[in-house]
Amino acid sequence: MTLLRAHLRLSAGRKALPRTSASLASLSFRHYSSAAPAMSDTTERKPLFDKILIANRGEIACRVMHTAKRMGIKTVAVYSEADADSMHVKLADEAYLIGTAPAAESYLRADTIIDVVRRSGAQAIHPGYGFLSENAKFAETLASQGIAFIGPPGAAMRAMGSKSESKRIMQNAGVPVVPGYHGENQDAEFLKQQAEQIGYPVLIKAVLGGGGKGMRIVEKPADFEMMLDSSRREALKSFGDDNVLVEKYLTKPRHVEVQVFADKHGNAVHLFERDCSVQRRHQKIIEEAPAPDLLPEVRRLLGEKAVAAAKAVNYEGAGTVEFIMDDETQQFYFMEMNTRLQVEHPVTEMITNTDLVQWQLEVAAGNRLPKLQNEIVCTGHAFEARIYAENPENGFLPDTGRLVHLATPQPSSDVRVETGVQAGDVISVYYDPMIAKLVVRGKDRQAALRVLRKALAEYEIVGLHTNIGFLRRLAESPDFVAAKVETGFINKHLDELFPLVAQPSAESIVQAALAHVIDSSTKAALSTHGGLASPWAAIDSFRLNAFGSQTTTLAYGDHQYTAKVHVVGNGMYSVCVTSASGDKIAEFHNVQPLWEPLPGGVGSTSAGGHLRALLNDRLCASNVVFNDKDSSITVFDQGRVAVFKVPVPQYFDDAGTASPGSVTAPMSCKIVQVMVEPGAEVEQNAPLVVLEAMKMEHVIKAPKAGKIASVYYKVGDLVEEGKNLVAFENE
Repeated sequence: MTLLRAHLRLSAGRKALPRTSASLASLSFRHYSSAAPAMSDTTERKPLFDKILIANRGEIACRVMHTAKRMGIKTVAVYSEADADSMHVKLADEAYLIGTAPAAESYLRADTIIDVVRRSGAQAIHPGYGFLSENAKFAETLASQGIAFIGPPGAAMRAMGSKSESKRIMQNAGVPVVPGYHGENQDAEFLKQQAEQIGYPVLIKAVLGGGGKGMRIVEKPADFEMMLDSSRREALKSFGDDNVLVEKYLTKPRHVEVQVFADKHGNAVHLFERDCSVQRRHQKIIEEAPAPDLLPEVRRLLGEKAVAAAKAVNYEGAGTVEFIMDDETQQFYFMEMNTRLQVEHPVTEMITNTDLVQWQLEVAAGNRLPKLQNEIVCTGHAFEARIYAENPENGFLPDTGRLVHLATPQPSSDVRVETGVQAGDVISVYYDPMIAKLVVRGKDRQAALRVLRKALAEYEIVGLHTNIGFLRRLAESPDFVAAKVETGFINKHLDELFPLVAQPSAESIVQAALAHVIDSSTKAALSTHGGLASPWAAIDSFRLNAFGSQTTTLAYGDHQYTAKVHVVGNGMYSVCVTSASGDKIAEFHNVQPLWEPLPGGVGSTSAGGHLRALLNDRLCASNVVFNDKDSSITVFDQGRVAVFKVPVPQYFDDAGTASPGSVTAPMSCKIVQVMVEPGAEVEQNAPLVVLEAMKMEHVIKAPKAGKIASVYYKVGDLVEEGKNLVAFENE
């Protein structure tokens, strides 16, 4: 119990925060309570706002609007040109165009947004998260103009927004911090010396950072300068500030955070903790509450220290105090405080039966917290899985494209789908690639995991890469089920989370082939009858040819299959599946498919359909979706997913083939740095080009040693996925 004694000594020996701290000069200290019932106070309750503006987009804007509408509050949306048809624009009572697609020209234009507040008559701004949500100057400007900011005061935001300053504040408040350099000297050589004193590996972090942006792990001194430059560029783009700090990187840490809330009347509480340890690219992909397998004393101390952090800066509203915890000892250290509502706040709502957006609105209006510490109860367990447009098999690189097909689990009291997109929408290169948040609840962790696995199996997306399959494998991992979580989880379970591609089932091949035949016949019937065919024309017209057969070739990864569909009469078919070498894989007799087109097509064609067919003794009921962009057929068969490609003629395929020796863009992106020029000699793994996509930087490295023949783009250019970036001279 050394850990607990150390924490108790810190609490007992806590010193008063120096009044000389420049960033705290404007803070007036007050007494906080976490025990007295708020309802016993006779202070008159203040009315809520009549109209608020949400200075954000996507799912968080929709989330805020849902609560506001339930409370009878009108909502105003702002949007960029790229978001003109977005869900948050349609949900709002009013909407205003504020600029072009890049965030710097729209969602980060504080003056334009304030002008919309004036024109719309809104009384307050909810910033969501990201963009202007942690901009102290913006909050202070609003206050000076009599506009309420649904968030903390600028002084508290400024104090906690700086990672270096916040760590000094936490040390004075008795909250343990990670060893590192948090000072103002930003000279690159000096920072490298500090890293050597701390000891590698170290973590470079943007002082004003968040969401993994501007964060780089440095394993050895030789990589320090490159990682520092990359961190600073990303920090400057994301936060307008390129100052960094350097900390010791714990090799087996857990990421545990505590939800806190405070009002203007001196009340401050915590709503228990969340575990966000499983991450990729330093960003969370799955969160849970409460954190599993914590000692009761550690759980209590986490809450106490988080409330102490909020009190130290006279906090108001929703905030999250993030800690990094040694998995072996459960010793925890303060990392940062996010002075806003977190992406993962719904898991806290699930276990506490609260609406934290409603709490924000109450506090911003000047009312007391709806509940105080002794009234907040933790019940059950909850998970949030972030559904991203990204390719886990390609280093989790973000993807862009149109949502050709989107079907979600059925929402209930235990299943929430929080999203800002619908089928047909485009995930663009300009914003975060998160499609939705899938939030589930159960009576305990195992029950919640069962709900999560079932809901993930029911989630269907076609049109771009997603991490749904990866999340399913994660939720089934024995170590994850056993709560053996830490930030290195993914790298330590690569073989399990990224298994070799298994061959598809014969049933999946048959369903893809039947759907392809039906779709082809439907289009033929439409062409013949001038577009007036019925939804069942495919089967009817195919059935007329009593002795006909059709052969479909399908590719699955490196494997190729042939399915021959033969009419045997009376609506019955036989299907024979063979491999590329001609070996029979399976044969099905007396197949009578039923096909119902999915909505969204033109005329009687669609993006696919629902197929029911008895294949031997198994009744298959699947959604089968076509994607013309990549000539794919996706079969969603009761939790199993198989994606086939219909081979394209060679003369079409050649047009998109990269030149020999070329390096291509792995995603749609913007060029932010070109590090080579024609004629340069490079070693293998040397950095060639730095790309930016969805607010993250990606370094493209040389696949081999050689001489550069051509560089096709310059800084600032927008590049489509698959385009050649750099070409090597032929050997």
